[in-house]
Amino acid sequence: MTRRPPRIAARALILEEDRLLLVNAYPGGTSDLWCAPGGGVEAGQSLPYNLAREVHEETGLTVTVGEPVLVNEFHDPASGFHQIEIFFRCQITGGTLAPGWTDPEGIVTERRFFSRSALDLGQVRFKPDSLIDAAWGSTLRYDPLEVIVR
Repeated sequence: MTRRPPRIAARALILEEDRLLLVNAYPGGTSDLWCAPGGGVEAGQSLPYNLAREVHEETGLTVTVGEPVLVNEFHDPASGFHQIEIFFRCQITGGTLAPGWTDPEGIVTERRFFSRSALDLGQVRFKPDSLIDAAWGSTLRYDPLEVIVR
């Protein structure tokens, strides 16, 4: 196995009416795993800039990026993949989750708001494990290295 440099990603925690926006980022919906919108950081652009771009591409929404609330790491021991994600609180400033929307990269297949109770009760499979605490909590959190799942 070849170890690669860690990939850095920015993710958005968007609460609306006490529901959290999540996306299914598996082409063709090949997994039932949900995550916060966002993605890999491009060199030479700030984390907030990258995040606002990724959220718009993945959801059609325009957001303002607030403070960071979670640093999460995950990896795949078999491939050597390692990702560090910084989660930021974000506010919607424009757009809607309109029907007929398509992710230009074809990765996100669904986007939906979920209640905390649906997440707490295990009705939705999501990552990272600390997502609920980060979304509804009030302090910066660190979620140590966990194994990636699909």
